[in-house]
Amino acid sequence: MDELDRAILDVLRRDSRTPYTEIADEVGTSEGTVRNRVERMMDDEVIERFTIATRTGNVKAMIEISVAVDVDTEGISERMAEWEEVDFVWMVSGEQDVVLGVDAADTRGVNDLITKARNQEEVVSTKTRLILDEQLG
Repeated sequence: MDELDRAILDVLRRDSRTPYTEIADEVGTSEGTVRNRVERMMDDEVIERFTIATRTGNVKAMIEISVAVDVDTEGISERMAEWEEVDFVWMVSGEQDVVLGVDAADTRGVNDLITKARNQEEVVSTKTRLILDEQLG
């Protein structure tokens, strides 16, 4: 990945629907080059998916999860990623091992996910942070 790839990704992070012609103008290259680079980054799994950010009025939260030392965090992360209100799952270093990004209809929905996480055999503890506001970079 070079500086042009990074510049293209910066534009896509702000708005993944930006037309390739606009990206090309912004980064100073041709539309074909942008198209080829995006396709290559998708093939190389640098770009995993295109997604949207919403302002639904829902409650957004991060549920930080600690698991037992002998737990395969990739396995539990994959399982939790399939839960309906989970937007993303990060495996992280530090006090916690897994972080869920949650977009729930209300606090009851967040609490239900906390309970669901705590009921997993591998989970030792959870910590939850409600997202009060977010700014897109």
